[in-house]
Amino acid sequence: MDLKIAVLAGDCIGPEIMEQGVAVLHAVADKFGHQITCTEALCGAHAIDEVGDPFPQETFEVCQAADAVLFASVGDPKYDNNPSAKVRPEQGLLAMRKKLGLFANIRPITTFKCLVHKSPLKDEIVSGADFVCIRELTGGMYFGKKQEPAMNAEIGTEDALDTNYYTRPEVERILETGYKYALQRKKHLTVVDKANVLASSRLWRKVAQEMSVKYPEVLTDYMYVDNASMRMIQDPKFFDVIVTENTFGDILTDEGSCITGSMGLLPSASTGTSTPVFEPIHGSWPQAKGLNIANPLAQILSVAMLYEYFGLQEEGALIRQAVDASLDANIRTPEIQVEGGAKYGTKEVGAWIVDYIKKA
Repeated sequence: MDLKIAVLAGDCIGPEIMEQGVAVLHAVADKFGHQITCTEALCGAHAIDEVGDPFPQETFEVCQAADAVLFASVGDPKYDNNPSAKVRPEQGLLAMRKKLGLFANIRPITTFKCLVHKSPLKDEIVSGADFVCIRELTGGMYFGKKQEPAMNAEIGTEDALDTNYYTRPEVERILETGYKYALQRKKHLTVVDKANVLASSRLWRKVAQEMSVKYPEVLTDYMYVDNASMRMIQDPKFFDVIVTENTFGDILTDEGSCITGSMGLLPSASTGTSTPVFEPIHGSWPQAKGLNIANPLAQILSVAMLYEYFGLQEEGALIRQAVDASLDANIRTPEIQVEGGAKYGTKEVGAWIVDYIKKA
């Protein structure tokens, strides 16, 4: 298979983990006889510094022309710590999602036997947890009408506004994605909302109840987001597929990293009407920039999801096998290394996995 991949390394640790992800991408392609063409493009703070736009038109065109986007991270303290900044790196991420029509974010939450002890939760709670969070990605408060903080003469103080706006078609298409995944798994879909308080959530609940009759083989249940956040910690094995709106999904999927023990282990896919994007769920970790300590496994597992998206299951399985082998051999970056274990950096872990793939 011939694949054109847009490579968006982004900011801080992004280029470091992307180097390892691309190396694995090519190692697997060589192993299975695929032709991979990578085109790098600017995004995030790096793009602001270079051209004044966190997702410039040229980058959009590179992404549009590609079969898939491999993305790393955006974010930089010089923008994060400046409340008056007019342009922010994260705006580039939102722009990419909107322009590429990426309405569904797929985040698998799984555990690794050798890392269960790294979770802050008890082993018996997290061991065997395996579910998927499907987050709506282009609606809700992140994209609704906004009013930046400003003086309101009527009330005599500053106010601000974010609108949690959804339409029926937006809700229907993400629920259809949720049911598609539930049918492929354990046939259990949990719709997470806040229908007792929010009008937008009542739309979600109404649409979900109407659609559930079309999928009688799937057990559909409903959970308020506060209850779901508690249940995810108390009993993560209850869940199979979770589908929820943008803001709730953002929070819940990060909470899911407590189950695996590290955000550096979780990949994701964003799909929709145009080019799909594959990325780790963690941020840009500015404090680790240039220190060769960032965990590249989420980036590498994102490459596995990329291959699997195109039906190349054997290729994805080999990457997962290599990651498992690296963990079992204690070839790990510092935050997940066993006590007294040897020191391995981002580059060393990536190189070990590439070597494993070549020898497999």
